[in-house]
Amino acid sequence: MKKLMLVALMAFGTMTAFAQDAETAIEEVANEVVAAQDDFTETEIAELPEEVTAAVAKNYPTASIDKAYVNEAKQYKLEVSLEDGTSGTLYADAEGNWIEL
Repeated sequence: MKKLMLVALMAFGTMTAFAQDAETAIEEVANEVVAAQDDFTETEIAELPEEVTAAVAKNYPTASIDKAYVNEAKQYKLEVSLEDGTSGTLYADAEGNWIEL
């Protein structure tokens, strides 16, 4: 019976260690994503490449660009709103291709 309790205790301790490692890994990935998004600086909507504004007009005809941001890699973060009142954030490269960040 002592051996059974010892094995159960050791198994529980092992699971706890793996859970902590998983939580740490998730936090590190979340911090990297936030850091990547923080590299954007606000830019004038008029300074957006024509390809980007054309992509918004083509794929989201009822959308209007409220704010625009750019990073060093010439990727654009666009805050848009639709006529129905919904809003969201889109990411595009300088050629007007949609990207995921």
